Amino acid sequence: MDQPQFSILTVTYNAAPLLATTFRSVSEQRNIRCEHVVVDGNSTDASVDLIETYAQQSTHPVRWISEPDKGLYDAMNKALSMATGQYVLFINAGDFLHDPNTLSRIAALPEVDVYYGEALRVDEHGRSLGYRLPRPPRRLHWRSLRFGMSVCHQSFIVRRSCAPSYNTNYRIAADIDWMIRCLKVCPNTLHTQEVISHFLVGGLSSQRRSKAWRERYRVLSTHYGVANNLLCHLWMFIRYPFRLLAGQP
Repeated sequence: MDQPQFSILTVTYNAAPLLATTFRSVSEQRNIRCEHVVVDGNSTDASVDLIETYAQQSTHPVRWISEPDKGLYDAMNKALSMATGQYVLFINAGDFLHDPNTLSRIAALPEVDVYYGEALRVDEHGRSLGYRLPRPPRRLHWRSLRFGMSVCHQSFIVRRSCAPSYNTNYRIAADIDWMIRCLKVCPNTLHTQEVISHFLVGGLSSQRRSKAWRERYRVLSTHYGVANNLLCHLWMFIRYPFRLLAGQP
């Protein structure tokens, strides 16, 4: 069997009401070789039954496990270790791909290490809340993240051979650390000029905003230096009220 071009990675725990939308968006992808890797954290709701049914009915191969984990980023590392595709993309419970041709359009683009694009925010009913801000930069480099997540994690597709494990010493901000480390070894990036994903608002960092800011400060100081990071955070605090006015804290 040909190697999948994309591995869509989904980690979930007790999120049964959100899974159907995510599963449907992956199963509906057309004209593309992809697999769906699902890592469940030993859910006690109906998640496992839904995953089993989906694995039997999906138009693409589904590989899944359900077992206890040591947190979100441990589960994401499990998903990475199970992936066999050329590229990996995390689409978690409640998130979904833009339309059935999202992956096939990206596959038609010139081959690079990282594809990235736009993301739309949605509420728990799937209703659009507008573009995620900030919008992605025209050119993405590892220094592009010195002011924070300039690209949505769910709209960041990286060559699997370039993707390191998540640093589980971080409990909330390991995603931005991971993305920076990906870009340090994958400088060849391409803005797809497409909406890649719709992501459900209210993730882990939103729920623990104060702790998230402190941990992200540690991450960015590690990569960019303490003095540079201090200046960047001063600018982020200045722009924060304007983001609140735009409805995107």
